[in-house]
Amino acid sequence: MAIALFLSLFLSHQAAYAASAGEINIKVDSALQRFKKEVSGGSRFISNAKGVLVFPDVIKAGFGVGGEYGEGVLRINGESKAYYSIASGSFGFQMGAQKASYIIAFASAKALENFRRSNGWEAGVDGAITIVNWGAGKDIGSISFEKPIYAFVFNSKGLMGSFSLEGTKFTKIKPGATAVYDEVENLTQ
Repeated sequence: MAIALFLSLFLSHQAAYAASAGEINIKVDSALQRFKKEVSGGSRFISNAKGVLVFPDVIKAGFGVGGEYGEGVLRINGESKAYYSIASGSFGFQMGAQKASYIIAFASAKALENFRRSNGWEAGVDGAITIVNWGAGKDIGSISFEKPIYAFVFNSKGLMGSFSLEGTKFTKIKPGATAVYDEVENLTQ
């Protein structure tokens, strides 16, 4: 029970204090460079996508009860268009902590537009995401884009069980804002 309380306090603290746009963009630039360098065909794949949602630091932890949280940016043609958080909770047999980078690539304009129009998008409900597992020597630039949305997990540190985006919530955020700041700003408008 103490661990569940710690996780809920940690994740709510992380969600309450969003990083600045500059901080997010610096981390996203680094994550994209790492992805393009480490993954054969990564540059070509990213350039063929209609848009990419990049979360450079997603923290996932659990002990029976778990959760994950991260902040990132949606980029279209290399330009930052909107900032998002990723969050999910889970119950069941799980133990450990992990930090990883996620890239979600929109292969179709329709899938990208549906995501951008949504007010809180949930994987598996609002759209199916194909998780790409690549091995040594496999060139992901050759993916034929038959599915509308692809996800990549890389730069993983720590030890945690399986990976799934099912039920993960993507929410638009205002970089650098805090819950308290937002309440004050809403009162003054």
